[in-house]
Amino acid sequence: MELAVFQELTEEITLECFYMTDSQQEEKIIQLIDLHHFVECYHDPIRILDYIHHPINIIENEDIRKGILFYDVRHSQPIDWNAFEEFKRRNQLKELWFVFVEEDVVTDPARYTDFIIENSTDLLYDRIFRFNFFQSAIQQLK
Repeated sequence: MELAVFQELTEEITLECFYMTDSQQEEKIIQLIDLHHFVECYHDPIRILDYIHHPINIIENEDIRKGILFYDVRHSQPIDWNAFEEFKRRNQLKELWFVFVEEDVVTDPARYTDFIIENSTDLLYDRIFRFNFFQSAIQQLK
């Protein structure tokens, strides 16, 4: 992402999300960075529709509205799974994608498998990915 685009989007978050605390705005900016880098690395074209108003980003891929949730196992808060199902219906999303964001070069794959089993992530999400941010690598797990 170019610096000018990043600055413009950061300003948009600051203006649109004025009611958020500084740490919440920082989380939103991280979400935005993850989204844009994922879009750059994904093999099919993705058009970003909305990222401001919810942790799930709304995108269009293959002419289908989809939602993407980025999740860092080390830093993220607990997930309200029921709220996401309602979000999917309300925004007419055909698919929900769950993306583990990792920064480590070497990770333990069992960490993701255990998380998916413990949280029934595979039942709630149509696709599950591992996204290594710094290596720009996406691996589809489901």
